Amino acid sequence: MNTHARLVQDYEAGIGVTASRISPAPDPGSNLAATLPVWALAAGSIAALATAANRMRTARGLDPVAHRLDPARITAAFCSERLLRIGGRMPTPFAELSGFFPTFDGWVRTHANYSHHRARLFATLGLPDSAPLDLAVAQMAMIRASDLEEQAAAHGAIAVRVRTEEEWAASPQGQAAAAGPLVAITDRPDRGATGLPAGAAPLQPLRGVRVLDLTRVIAGPVATRALALLGAEVLRVDPPQLPEISWQFADTCQGKRSTLVDLRTHGIDDLIAAADVLITGYRPGALERAGVRAATRPGLIHGRVSAWGEAGPWGERRGFDSIVQAASGISIVEGAPAVPGALPAQALDHASGYLLAAGVIDALVARSDDGVGRDVRVALARTASWLLDAPDRTPRHPKPAMPSAAHVVRHGQVVTAPPVLAEYPDYASPAPAYGADHPAWPLPTH
Repeated sequence: MNTHARLVQDYEAGIGVTASRISPAPDPGSNLAATLPVWALAAGSIAALATAANRMRTARGLDPVAHRLDPARITAAFCSERLLRIGGRMPTPFAELSGFFPTFDGWVRTHANYSHHRARLFATLGLPDSAPLDLAVAQMAMIRASDLEEQAAAHGAIAVRVRTEEEWAASPQGQAAAAGPLVAITDRPDRGATGLPAGAAPLQPLRGVRVLDLTRVIAGPVATRALALLGAEVLRVDPPQLPEISWQFADTCQGKRSTLVDLRTHGIDDLIAAADVLITGYRPGALERAGVRAATRPGLIHGRVSAWGEAGPWGERRGFDSIVQAASGISIVEGAPAVPGALPAQALDHASGYLLAAGVIDALVARSDDGVGRDVRVALARTASWLLDAPDRTPRHPKPAMPSAAHVVRHGQVVTAPPVLAEYPDYASPAPAYGADHPAWPLPTH
């Protein structure tokens, strides 16, 4: 098969795999019960990952693995924050200023889990950071939703107007988000070495592949965690001035190493030069402005995840799964115009992460033939458009069940969901101490 044929994988068609084709188990999507076909999205994204892993095995001369796609594993992984316990305590997924709030003429959804986003939202409202929550809520109630959305964007805060799916589809940003493939793989002009590292094993087809992880929150870390599960050496880099939310790190950084680098004062060209893959989750252009240059490594596979896509009027805006749900109409579909709702999991994040991992694997396989550097892109809003366009809605559905506590792994004080692929009983290692490693690749072992 030639390089072009390898890369033209129809992810959008493949993700349409239904629960009945995955497993005969009863009610496999009960944790993900929703009006929209969330189970199909979840199962399809994992099927895409498993299929890409087998394409890598074939490229490395290994026999394919007959992956058993287990509904319990898949739904547990997509609801992992509901299974997570640290010292016996369940985390609070959203801060008090993250959620739906009424405005003068509708609703907005905000995201202020990070302290800097909280401060920017207060600045948007003309309030000091020390103002009480009730005052912020009252201030939002006096502003038109569209005005608050624009003011938040101008301040670098995160708040969007809750729209219907028809409003989103008619908007320039909605049309841009729905355009293009679900997983976009594009060639760059740079070219490096061909071939793949030695030492692969059936359950570690990515052994020897180095992945530099510059992502946070859920989608990007899920992608790099999947690559680590398949044997890749993953080094996550975080900025020391913006600490990560501890429970998110514990839940998505298994199998990786962790280091801290202030990109404003220290470059990472040497790390990129020795990497096979770079995964980034910053807004388009942000890392380039900080001096991060993918061209340092000819033939690099650069995986990129964004909220809104890299084109269109919202390409530069910040966003998260819950925010994309609200802007795209999903919140109205899962609730009502009078009372918005939400999906039973951060499904846009998780699915986009697994799809990004699959695309990166396919790009690595193609590079083994031609050495060409490639960009692999996914966007939460593009994944949302697939979900909104998919058939088989279920307006009358049961309340989503809690994932079973029988499907967990334990690492000391941390209890979380096991790997999404049933062949793996656990991750190679628990999430490391935050920032515990040096910003360097380990010396190769012989």
